[in-house]
Amino acid sequence: MKKRIAIGCDHAGFPYKESIVGLLRSKGMEVLDFGTHSAESVDYPDFAHPVAEEVESGDTAMGVVMCGSGNGIAMTVNKHQGVRAAICWNEELARLARQHNDANVLSIPVRFVSEETALAMVEAFLNTEFEGGRHARRVGKISLDSH
Repeated sequence: MKKRIAIGCDHAGFPYKESIVGLLRSKGMEVLDFGTHSAESVDYPDFAHPVAEEVESGDTAMGVVMCGSGNGIAMTVNKHQGVRAAICWNEELARLARQHNDANVLSIPVRFVSEETALAMVEAFLNTEFEGGRHARRVGKISLDSH
């Protein structure tokens, strides 16, 4: 079965989006691109919510979102139950987000990382499995419906 990945960004994230989409497709993944499709100024929630809805539904394995700082878009997707977005700025954080937090959305702060680093983070995020164990107990307490 082909792995589905949702991607979304605002105008700040747009310059890296095509490279990341290309990387994902080169790995045989189906990419759901929710935009934006230009560098024209837009509002990041308009692109974050569709990504989060895809991941939340379980129809899509993971998501990648991007904005200037990575913060606003991460805050938006994290409003959705079952979405665990992590802002990362290097490969080690991307790996740890998966290993320890079972993150299912990678948030990239494009104004603070190179395109090369962004691509490496996507690779690390995709290729790292959740460790489970003691981490599963903690991750299980993140969702509001777990209380």
